[in-house]
Amino acid sequence: MAYPTAVNSQIAGAATQISQSLTAQAPALSTAFLSVAVAQAIANAAHNATAAQQQLHILAQAVTTMCVTELLADEPGFPAPQSES
Repeated sequence: MAYPTAVNSQIAGAATQISQSLTAQAPALSTAFLSVAVAQAIANAAHNATAAQQQLHILAQAVTTMCVTELLADEPGFPAPQSES
């Protein structure tokens, strides 16, 4: 056990202050971490929605191309012949 001196009491006081400071900051830090997590989740959702929309547009363009090819084909049910050039 340490002898009671002025230096030992100063160290104990500093440790107590740090402990109290961290305890006081805990609610603010947890709120900040929650805000960051929510912002990241919303950003991921927006990115996923954008990617899905792009893929849907590509699919719609491919379907439109196949429908026009079918309408312009000589024999219905078969794709138009490919030209060799």
